[in-house]
Amino acid sequence: MTSAHSGSSPRYADPDENPYVESPPTDFEPVASLSEAEAAEQASLLRAAIREHDHRYYVEADPLIADETYDRLFARLRELEDAFDIPTGNSPTRRVGGEPLDGLETVEHVAPMRSIDNATEAEAVREFDGRVRRGLDAEGLDPDAVAYVCEPKFDGLSVEVVYEDGEYVRAATRGDGTEGDDVTEQVRTIRSVPGKLRGDPPSRLAVRGEAYMPRDAFAAYNEELMERGEEPFANPRNAAAGTLRQLDPSVVAERPLEIFFFDVLGWETGDGDAEADDDTPERPDTHWAEFDAFDEFGLRRTDRVERVDDIEGALDYRDRLMADREDLNFAIDGVVISVDDRAHREALGSTSRAPRWAFAYKFPPRTATTTVEGVTVQVGRTGRLTPVAELEPVDVGGVTVSRATLHNPAEIEALGVNVGDRVRIYRAGDVIPYVPEVVEKRSEGTYAFPETCPICDAPVERDGPLAFCTGGLGCPAQLERAIEHWARRDALDVEGLGPERVEQLREADLVESLPDLYDLTVDDLAALEGWGETSAENLIAELDATRDPPLDDFLAGLGIPDVGATTARALAAHFGDLDSVLDADEAELRAVDDVGPEVAESIRTFLDNEENRAAIEGLRERGVDPEPVAVETGDALDGLTFVFTGSLSTTRSEAQSHVEAHGADATSSVSGNTDYLVAGENPGRSKRADADAEGVPVVDEDGFADLLAERGVAWPPEDDE
Repeated sequence: MTSAHSGSSPRYADPDENPYVESPPTDFEPVASLSEAEAAEQASLLRAAIREHDHRYYVEADPLIADETYDRLFARLRELEDAFDIPTGNSPTRRVGGEPLDGLETVEHVAPMRSIDNATEAEAVREFDGRVRRGLDAEGLDPDAVAYVCEPKFDGLSVEVVYEDGEYVRAATRGDGTEGDDVTEQVRTIRSVPGKLRGDPPSRLAVRGEAYMPRDAFAAYNEELMERGEEPFANPRNAAAGTLRQLDPSVVAERPLEIFFFDVLGWETGDGDAEADDDTPERPDTHWAEFDAFDEFGLRRTDRVERVDDIEGALDYRDRLMADREDLNFAIDGVVISVDDRAHREALGSTSRAPRWAFAYKFPPRTATTTVEGVTVQVGRTGRLTPVAELEPVDVGGVTVSRATLHNPAEIEALGVNVGDRVRIYRAGDVIPYVPEVVEKRSEGTYAFPETCPICDAPVERDGPLAFCTGGLGCPAQLERAIEHWARRDALDVEGLGPERVEQLREADLVESLPDLYDLTVDDLAALEGWGETSAENLIAELDATRDPPLDDFLAGLGIPDVGATTARALAAHFGDLDSVLDADEAELRAVDDVGPEVAESIRTFLDNEENRAAIEGLRERGVDPEPVAVETGDALDGLTFVFTGSLSTTRSEAQSHVEAHGADATSSVSGNTDYLVAGENPGRSKRADADAEGVPVVDEDGFADLLAERGVAWPPEDDE
């Protein structure tokens, strides 16, 4: 039995030649003082160093520098690229996500991405081994020479990733196995997917990987969704699949996806001719050796891979991996056992749907039956009420389960569940245990969901299947989570104000509302257990630094349901100042791109809540006054409606804001009311088809610039006086 190992591999950046690898300087000279050549050289060094840091952090889990230092290097690279118009290509800065796509195109795979046969019984695995041996013998090969590679069967979303000359060029979902959805821009944002391969890769390499959401990140993200009043994902696989099919790559970039690579789909040398360049590496003869190539190229793979000499070793591997399942930070539902030698694989071949040289030995489903002893209703940051069944403890797949989610009031009503009933508990992979059915009705009726909040006694309102406390920031449960949200990095970024300290401040009666944070003094904090004068001064300084926040950070920090960082930026760009947002009615809110009727209603409901409005006014009274965003106004384009598609010389959101500032409307879809479809590079097919159907003129960026110039409006926006 052989365990996976990682030998020495080439690096993206040599610390002896690149100053930004080890102990990098971050006190950069002003960009304006650099020549184009100096900027290009520094950007090249930064890109190589950032690739090295990404690899060390996301692949090897062995970072060289602190997160803050990395952020400064990344910000400097982006500053250089913007200031000197340096092409980004596969630059690490592309990982933040590009412009939203119009739809997912379909692309053909380099090689079929087949499914594999599977079973949950050991005897079926032994039968697979028998078929392999008979097949090799029939082809004149020694059946006793067969060896197997054993790997975890990841429970994520399978993707094809293609590199040409070491550069990332394409990614696609598995789809029907022959073709799948083009998710190139979405996968580009995953930090464990290298934009450029290390070492000496073949001229064209297509690899298969599994995109997934780590267990700890999945739990945190689901909690965030529930606090925003949104339905959580059922499991990590759904979370990964739902994320990669997002049309806005910036949304994907904000979600915690990772990837493991596990197979080679295509390996081409030279120009694909039989005569390859002597320096171009040939494809390894075994699957086991392909993992070594992944290490050399910087492709992340799991270290839980083993090579065994017989099928009994594979069965033993499966049992050991199942025992370790709870300690893994990724979801798996079995193991994959595959023939190691490629010549053996080719001899065995494939059926129309599955290879004959691989088999999945799946784990058994994890369910149990127990009794509901009570129901607890939890209150999230947005006021959403989540019922949790308190259970008679029961073993489910080796884990003792005493609580399971009931999701929402509608789910309780659908199940007809009540205290005392016998229920089935389901737990698969890393799913939060839940109740799929009542197996024995031992009570009368259905659990009566409370009509008032269990924390603050405010009335409960139903919104479809969900229930919400109407207490707003006046509800203690919502307040604690609201303070934690206010301090988050993607909001006001208040370092030192984590959950434990928020709870401590609340228990000490120092913070009864969000504005109370800005009444805290060094003496207040220094008197608390575990605080010193220095830590107290640091927190006060952090809070003081947020008294003039950007408007979008302020809006994101309020924790308005359905308003994350992206929507907050759109609101800030559209309205320009806080008062305009506060006064906007639903119709005006819907005029903001990507703010639909439900989001507009959610914003208006939050802002109309007396407790929430009092908190906002309290913050302003204490000097927390968000900076307005400059919004130009004019009527040169009054009466026109534009739709944008494809890549322009500026971002699509900037183009929309620009025409809106001069009186036009900018919408996200083509209709009979659209005057012009502006098509940049690589435009979406659906919008062009809609424009043809509606008779809407299509102009390229040069035509768009001419059209604006005729009305006295400059393009691009930075040229506008």
